[in-house]
Amino acid sequence: MMSKLLRLLAFYGLICGLISCSSNGSFAPVSDRYSPAERTPPYYIVSAGDTLFSIAWRYGFELNGLATANSIASPYTIYPGQAILLKEGGKPLVKQRSHAKPAVAQPARAKPATTPKSPVATTKAPALATNERWRWPVNGPVVRPFVATGQAHKGVDIKGKMGEPVYASRSGVVVYAGSGLVGYGNLLILKHSDRYLSAYGHNRRLTVKEGDNVKVGQVIAELGDSGTDSVKLHFEVRVDGKPVDPLRLLPRR
Repeated sequence: MMSKLLRLLAFYGLICGLISCSSNGSFAPVSDRYSPAERTPPYYIVSAGDTLFSIAWRYGFELNGLATANSIASPYTIYPGQAILLKEGGKPLVKQRSHAKPAVAQPARAKPATTPKSPVATTKAPALATNERWRWPVNGPVVRPFVATGQAHKGVDIKGKMGEPVYASRSGVVVYAGSGLVGYGNLLILKHSDRYLSAYGHNRRLTVKEGDNVKVGQVIAELGDSGTDSVKLHFEVRVDGKPVDPLRLLPRR
């Protein structure tokens, strides 16, 4: 009889503990998934809508190195079902000739298998003025900093109001515009040079498209909460494919 009573008391304590955890907000916390703790697989199978830029960004590779490792020359055309080795090679490949007419000013986005396999041209980033400085993409405070180690947070989160403008932090070309990268919501990636890229996530609406050349300070999106639980901009800068702290480049304020 006593053992039965003890088991009932233990069960009652377990139920009370679970209720307490869920009521005080410490149970099943919500977090953004900018860098999922998944081990990089040996290869990636291309889906319709992928670009080599988006694959390189997702796994933290430098574009030319990833292209070289896979013998993919500019304009970096890829196709659904293609296996991309997730590693970096050496020197960039020489651009190959193609008899098909490439579309102008578009990144090499994978097309559905039902479409002809014709290359799609990549627009080069415009030359930057040597004195062009980075600018803040929105004017709000930083609510989450860059973290380089552990569960890395590859950029900074900047608080703002729904629908306010998001500005290009530097002149460049849009190499990705979409919502295919988990955890970023509606995302823009700008290429500023062969080394520098910047990204703008969680937008409500994108106002530029892939292939567009943009100037520093140009409105490129509207702030939102896509892919997250609050209104903010997730802003990243990568150099040679590796994330760096944007606050090292942005002007102090």
